[in-house]
Amino acid sequence: MRLELHKLFVKQLKFGDKTGFSGGTLTVNKKELLDLIAEDPLLGKNLDVDLAMPGESVRIMPVKDVVEPRWKIEGKGQVFPGILGDVETVGEGKTLVLSGAAVVTAGKLVRFQEGIIDMTGPGAEYTPYSETCNVVLVLEPSDPEMDKHDYEKACRVAGIKAAAYLAKACADVKAEKVEIYNQANIKEAMWAHPGLPKVGYLYMLQTQGLLHDTYLYGVDVKKILPTVLSPLEVMDGAIASGNCVSACDKNSTYSHQNNPIIADMLKRHGRDFNFVTCIVTNENVTLADKRRSSTYATKLAAMLGLDGVVISEEGFGNPDADLVMNCWKAERLGIKTTLMTDEYAGQDGASQSLADSCPEGDACVTAGNANEVIVLPPMQKVIGYAEEANVIAGGWQGSLAEDGTITVELQAITGATSELGYTKLGAYTL
Repeated sequence: MRLELHKLFVKQLKFGDKTGFSGGTLTVNKKELLDLIAEDPLLGKNLDVDLAMPGESVRIMPVKDVVEPRWKIEGKGQVFPGILGDVETVGEGKTLVLSGAAVVTAGKLVRFQEGIIDMTGPGAEYTPYSETCNVVLVLEPSDPEMDKHDYEKACRVAGIKAAAYLAKACADVKAEKVEIYNQANIKEAMWAHPGLPKVGYLYMLQTQGLLHDTYLYGVDVKKILPTVLSPLEVMDGAIASGNCVSACDKNSTYSHQNNPIIADMLKRHGRDFNFVTCIVTNENVTLADKRRSSTYATKLAAMLGLDGVVISEEGFGNPDADLVMNCWKAERLGIKTTLMTDEYAGQDGASQSLADSCPEGDACVTAGNANEVIVLPPMQKVIGYAEEANVIAGGWQGSLAEDGTITVELQAITGATSELGYTKLGAYTL
């Protein structure tokens, strides 16, 4: 497979008569975009589109998802297959990327586990989306009593439609940079780079239900058995977030599109190891389902002759059991593992970090403690509804002060402890 990402670098946003890109500025026709998302009868009449730039005194909340604008300009299928377009395999051809831009879905809560993006101040230091030029969709349901699953789908599709619309409008602009990625088929990959260990990526997706959902080619991943996927398919929009889980470690659609584990493994492919493939698996709620998926996923890794796998988690608590089960089953098959997770160790950091563990899990990377408390100073502008700070996960009644100050755990900040590593937290060796 060969995928070309044709990138335009967005450095500024503005509203104008015609949506398009020129000289680093993405111009958005607000009415046209509003009309597009208002086509869904499940969304209310009081919809809005706003803009937020890095460094501005702006707070966006509650945030559901973040999506990078993309459009397929050559090749099979279309961006976000199974949600917008036909279900054709992506990961090949040419895809336009509005790098530096993002569509943020916000507004009336789908569920209490939504997040905060501050564009400046201490909160901005924890979310990667303080550095993107954000086109914010402020959404509401047409009926306050609407089924939450219907409203979640409406919000998810609105964000993805907006992202595709913005990129499509720029499809005739010559790319400023073209990144080319190649991935061999498994037959060729198995014999490539002799002497290097064969490594895969075991990609855990949040699928616990109750609005804890992720979509692969438009299919709810809790309905599938673990499967093999090219990393180029992931990079080209095969995975979309439908999650209403804690904001800090929710894998947004944007973070799937720009998965740093995949990016790093592709860079090291052929040098440090032979990156053979991704194995996508789910996170279930029953013990029987956990056993089924972990056994199947690790069986695939063994059938492919992998020497090692990187395993990334999404969420915390219940999914910790899936993470650990994947770990020890792989290790007992002779497959070395490295785990990617975050921690819920209490506000003082003294509690047990994970809900499960095993002796085999001796190589683990943490994205930080989501229970750490942070004080967010007032912003000059709030896009959305600041009062939701009192009910979102990581907040509590009284989190929002009268002057607009918000006191919350990092759990409430979008992407703060991303278990894909798409975060601004880091570490260094003393």
